Amino acid sequence: MATEQNNLTLVVLAGGLGSRFGGNKQITPLPKLERTIMELSIEDAFNAGIKQVVLIINKSVRAELEQVILPRLPNAMKVTLVEQSTDMLPTEFKHLAEHRTKPWGTGHALLCAKPHVKGPAVVITADDYYGPNAYKQMVEHFNQFQDASCMAMVAFPIEKTLSEQGGVNRGICEVEQCSLKRVTESLNIHQTEHGLVGEIEGKLHQLESQSLASMTFWGVTPILMAKLENGFEKFLEDYDSDVKKEYYLPNCIQACIESKHVSVRVYSAIDFWFGVTFKEELTSVAGKIYEHRQG
Repeated sequence: MATEQNNLTLVVLAGGLGSRFGGNKQITPLPKLERTIMELSIEDAFNAGIKQVVLIINKSVRAELEQVILPRLPNAMKVTLVEQSTDMLPTEFKHLAEHRTKPWGTGHALLCAKPHVKGPAVVITADDYYGPNAYKQMVEHFNQFQDASCMAMVAFPIEKTLSEQGGVNRGICEVEQCSLKRVTESLNIHQTEHGLVGEIEGKLHQLESQSLASMTFWGVTPILMAKLENGFEKFLEDYDSDVKKEYYLPNCIQACIESKHVSVRVYSAIDFWFGVTFKEELTSVAGKIYEHRQG
């Protein structure tokens, strides 16, 4: 029997400080659309059948979210706000929070959602726009696969994630028989007269335009949540004198794949991906999202 779609939770990682953007981009409305990327993503998820969302936020955006953004979300969407703070640590590591200014990373952000997520979850970032089809693909995945060891990701052909502002860094997915094997970081990916190239471990490599890039669109299960908790404690032990290191979600997922605790089924995205890093991109990205949503 298929899993009820309403068992799925959307988790939006919105706790970053937006230092390169120069402000809280999670709550910056897109020109012409007059809504944030996060709102559009929540609406797409809702239309795909996901009826509950957990927003992982930083304290500074809470008032604006509650007063301006939450009233614009679909009425039937159950919303839970969770503040990701630097002192959300196991008791024996609380002292590390005194010297920490930025959040502990995406792995810690998802861990903050753990008490509010009872089943599988779709995990996205607040400032990435993935298009409506990604959510439909994820709902179909969890309807088809009931096993908690079978996770998923929607990955985007690199050509659908390039920027007019210059080279981009992407995690290139190595896929075998529809399953993720690993994600390899490729830097400064850009078009040349000979096609796409990117730098991997200091060397320039030719890349296929259809190669899949990980853009933080994961379908996770309670198995990962348990592993995140153990992994975070180990991370804190290993780096207890380095308070700038971050605990990254993909690293934990990779460890789970290698230890065979989970497999991650990879789906190729149908829509384009759009993201905003710098304020200067806002108008251009907004225009493209507007066109896609009209289409």
